[in-house]
Amino acid sequence: MSLRTIRLYARAMFLAFEMTLRQNFTDMFVLFGIFVQPLIIALLAFWMLQERGSDYIIFVVVGSGMTGLWTTVLFSSGSNITRERWTGTLELLVGAPVPIQVVIFGKNLADVLQSLGSMLLSYTLAILIFGQIPEIIQPELFAVSLMIAVISYVCFGLIVSPVFVMNPNVQRLQNGLEFPIYILSGFLFPIALLPNWTTPLSYILAPYWAARALHATSSGGADFKEIALTWGMMILFSLVYLIASGKLFKTLLYKARVEASLLRQ
Repeated sequence: MSLRTIRLYARAMFLAFEMTLRQNFTDMFVLFGIFVQPLIIALLAFWMLQERGSDYIIFVVVGSGMTGLWTTVLFSSGSNITRERWTGTLELLVGAPVPIQVVIFGKNLADVLQSLGSMLLSYTLAILIFGQIPEIIQPELFAVSLMIAVISYVCFGLIVSPVFVMNPNVQRLQNGLEFPIYILSGFLFPIALLPNWTTPLSYILAPYWAARALHATSSGGADFKEIALTWGMMILFSLVYLIASGKLFKTLLYKARVEASLLRQ
């Protein structure tokens, strides 16, 4: 791949990123999932744990922010291709010289970065309403963990988007997939409280490793070796998602270009 091609792909990704941000700020459903729902979760958790000190407060801030990230990936990133089909622009995407994966990556990146606002909102809520100032014990490691987590969520969105558009029956399970991932990933409480048979399910979820990394670096409850393990697992899952999404997008393009079974349904 030449440098010129990389630049063109980067420009297409940036334009998709910018357009998605503009659309999301006018979509009340997206704004509810990013700001209102995590705020309600954080408010209830703060109220229950406020007497246990600032260590629990930062746990709630990070956990409620993670719920906003997952909700965004599930509902917004997962529906990125479906919305293109509904609006009749999927034909243009599959016929464009730029790979559709590049465009969807840019759209997913906008969704995930915007959803970080839920974490900032929870942090502000802890200060203004409960008088607590959450402290991040390892801010540098937390920033690295957050960056890797964003990448892993974006890559996971590349799996969800084509699956949802090629199999509408799976997309109908969106609402049912939201809270089980909250629980299995340990966003707001440790998975040690769950039955032992659920632990392997948590280990195969990138959101679990993201939550583990962010909780550990924000509270300072783990050494660097354990944090590095969570980074490695998120990177590994991101690579797996990218490889699997490549095969899914090939199938999607075949259905769109050859079978014409995805357009304007």
